[in-house]
Amino acid sequence: MHIVTATTKLKNDRLLRALRREPVDATPIWIMRQAGRYLPEYRATRERAGSFLKLCKTPELACEVTLQPIARFDLDAAIIFSDILTIPDAMGLGLNFVEDEGPRLERPLRDVASIKRLRVPDAEQELGYVMAALRMTRRELGGKVPLIGFSGSPWTLATYMVEGGGSKTFSKVKGLLYDQPEALQHLLDVTADSVAGYLNAQVAAGAQAVMIFDTWGGVLSTEAYHAFSLAPMQRIVDQLHRQHQGKHVPVTLFTKGGGAWLEAMANTGCDALGLDWTVEVNTARRQVGNRVALQGNLDPCVLYANPDRIKAQAAKILAGFGRGPGHIFNLGHGIHPDINPDHVKVLVDSVHDLSRPYHAG
Repeated sequence: MHIVTATTKLKNDRLLRALRREPVDATPIWIMRQAGRYLPEYRATRERAGSFLKLCKTPELACEVTLQPIARFDLDAAIIFSDILTIPDAMGLGLNFVEDEGPRLERPLRDVASIKRLRVPDAEQELGYVMAALRMTRRELGGKVPLIGFSGSPWTLATYMVEGGGSKTFSKVKGLLYDQPEALQHLLDVTADSVAGYLNAQVAAGAQAVMIFDTWGGVLSTEAYHAFSLAPMQRIVDQLHRQHQGKHVPVTLFTKGGGAWLEAMANTGCDALGLDWTVEVNTARRQVGNRVALQGNLDPCVLYANPDRIKAQAAKILAGFGRGPGHIFNLGHGIHPDINPDHVKVLVDSVHDLSRPYHAG
């Protein structure tokens, strides 16, 4: 087993350099949900675990699946295998996963009294299995690539906590937003403090960068987004430990459907913004200037196309960003479960090969 210390030198630090907007030799790439169902080795480990939740809560198995895409592809980062609903689970809402239906919370928040009872969980106690997986994964990586930690945003977590699962209309949580905004604000405050503590514990356990996934921010009006999604993320950014063992720990914010609010997101003091595929990367770069790095933003469905089409679409995004530091290539959201892994290799290798001219000289 590799022993990793504070002085262990990263063999590949492209991601961290790009997040700091420093020069790199090629554009770094990692893929949201890169440790997932599209990989046969993941499916084998998942079957061995017996359930998705058992996979998340068994550090050895979470470490194993985190490392699987790193062994298969020339990716520039690993992201710890976990789920965004670990925090609601630690708050006592009873997380389970229904086959072909997704996550369900047994005790959703349907009244003000239940919201008021919420408490910030102890990250090392109630979520210690995530920290154990992080520590184990850092050791096993041996400095090959950096390790990313993550959490869902307070608004996104609140949608599940109130709805009890996924939703098409978000009627319950939006009803709370408009009818009892003070109750929703309390929920978001407690959740934001929980996320901040959770991410800080991840950094202490070995995460070298962190990302906040605001999957459902895009369903809000502009006014509601600023009050109920962006403000809680700002509360988190303000509490994050951005230095660890003498190194800066970058934070990336990603709001799916958030293209209209990029400047406001950049103003939080984050290091990078994730972009979905509805935003042109050159437009985003003009909007935020040199304040933050940009991550994205290939439509995941491009990976259903033939290799030549995949290369052409990757080339368009690289050309859209152009020369200069601060671009991390990624999909505009998570990879789909039925994608051919060979197509992922085409994308990863193409991004490295095609991007080098933009970083030369």
